[in-house]
This record gives sequence, structure tokens and C-alpha cells, in this order.
Amino acid sequence: MHMADALLAPAVAATMYVASGTVAGISIHQLKKDDEPQKLPTMAVTAALVFAGQMINYTIPGTGSSGHMCGGMLLSALLGPQAGFLSMIVILAIQCLFFADGGLMALGANIWNMAFYGCFVGYYLIWRPIVRSHWFGEGKAALRGRIIAASIIGCIVTLQFGAFSVVLETSLSGITELPFGAFVALMQPIHLAIGLVEGLITAAVLTFVFESRPELLRDVEAEAGALPAKRSLKAVIAILAVLALVVGGGLSLLASSNPDGLEWALFGNAEEGYAENMGLDEDDFGLSSKAADTAGSIQESTSFLPDYAFADNDTPVGTTVSGIVGSAMVAGVALLICLAGGFFRKKKHS
Repeated sequence: MHMADALLAPAVAATMYVASGTVAGISIHQLKKDDEPQKLPTMAVTAALVFAGQMINYTIPGTGSSGHMCGGMLLSALLGPQAGFLSMIVILAIQCLFFADGGLMALGANIWNMAFYGCFVGYYLIWRPIVRSHWFGEGKAALRGRIIAASIIGCIVTLQFGAFSVVLETSLSGITELPFGAFVALMQPIHLAIGLVEGLITAAVLTFVFESRPELLRDVEAEAGALPAKRSLKAVIAILAVLALVVGGGLSLLASSNPDGLEWALFGNAEEGYAENMGLDEDDFGLSSKAADTAGSIQESTSFLPDYAFADNDTPVGTTVSGIVGSAMVAGVALLICLAGGFFRKKKHS
């Protein structure tokens, strides 16, 4: 769902930067009050895992499209919405600047569409109410069921919000080639399927964490206290770190070559025998502006592994290197920001 600069007017792009920046500022302020130092390694490794997970496009059968996880629900369930949102900013900024994934002018919109809904709407309106409810009764099995339900429902709903925001932003940008109704009719159903798959992936990861170290999950602390931890915190962090490396450096080679949901809606997949959908020209679509040209020039100079590959070389090694380097960069930057900002330091109580 990474938007290109051509899909936004500069005024709309600037508005989305302000919106995402405001939420980031509020998140930073709130995290100053946090005193959970165990979040430091958890934030680093889960952010790296989401970066790696976003590299894997999974095929949506019968459509000619593919999807990839966003990760906001996963991060907010483990870190809380504020830390999850900041982690997503790190992921999306690194993807944009160093891998040319998503436009630089569109970064504020991409943060809003892919991070805000999953982290805040998903957490406060779906994750917390469901996990704290009495769905499925009492006990460990019931709590596991609520975690799975919240993961799937949350990913489906928040991806619908994100997809609709993409349509709304392009409409406000005045891109007449993308009629509002037709674009909605393409974007919402395909992201319903993409959200279902992400929900299953998110449920699998969170179920592993629940079985291994239940107190790491938000809003289950009261019930988790009575549940034994099967693995140490170090072991859970190590397993997730290895998983990030395996996914980013290995499984990413198996990613679907079909266009993702947004690209599929815009350009179709006629060469594989599927519909043309909006039928836009991939080399000439949307809007052009000086702001977009400037952003594109900056992005071209900073992206050393464009499209997760070596420049002018499509060897699979480039994808592997991109997955490993990108995951390490995300983990390192997340840690540095936390340490520099003083987040998650254990406060001294008098």
C-alpha cells in the first residue's frame, strides 16, 4: 500500500506529513512516561520482523494481485500504540530512503495509512476491547481465542481504513484518472483479502509470544500473571530475531511477483491474463510537481538498494542482502531513538 509521489498533490502530501508528525509528537511525549525497559529489545526485534515481513508479498488467489503485511496491529499488541507507531515510522522511512519503496513526498500519507490505523484504531477500538472482554469464556484457551480474534478482526478492519484513505487522498489530489467510486470498488475488496492473510500471520506470531512469554502482550497482564512462561525473555527475543533474518534474508526470495493491492488496482495485471482495472500507464500516471521531482531526486541519491536489489543487477543475492541489512538498520535505528529519547528507562521511585 506504499503510495508513490505521483498519487498526491503537494498540498495533500504536506497535510498528511503534518497529521503523521502530530501523532508522532504526541507519541513521543507519552512514551517519556513509560518505565518498561524490556520494551527496548522487544521494539528493536519486532520492528525488524515487520520490515522483513513487508518484503514478502503473498499471492491472493484468482486475482492476479498480492499483498504484504503492514504490521501495525502486531507492533501495538506488543509495544502499545505509541511505541508501535514510532516503530512503523522507522520502518517506512528506511524503506523509503534506502530502498525506494514508497515516495518521499508521500511518506507522511504512507505513515498515516499504514501505521496510524493499525496502531491506534486497531489497538484502542479492537485489540484492547476484545482481549479484555469475556469472549469464549475464561482461562488460557479463551484468552488465546481472543488474541486470535483480535488479530484477525483488527488487521481486516484497519486495512480497510488504510485502503479507503488512499482513495480519499488521491481524490482530494484531483487525480481524475481515478474516479472515486471505481477506485473504492477495486481497493476495498482486495484489501479485505490481504487483511485476512495479515490477520492470520499476526495471530500466529502473537500466539507464539503468548505461549512463550504471555506478559509481553498488552492488556493480558492480569491473566498472564497466573500463566507460566515457557521461555525466557532472551530466548523469545532471540527466536524473533532469527525469524526476522530468515524471513528477510531467505523467505523474501519466494515473494509473489504479482502487483500488490494498490498497484493491482491502478495498473491491473493483464500480462498474466487478469483485468486491467484502472488501466493507468505505469510510466506516466498521476500528477507531476516540483516538490515530487525534488523528493524523487533526494530518494534516488539515498536509496542504495532500490526495490530491494542491487542497482542494475537483479541477482537474488540483492534481495537477501536487502532483507538482512534492512532488518538490522530498522532494529538499530529503533534502539537509538529509544535511547536518545530516554524511552523505557526504569524510573527511580522515591
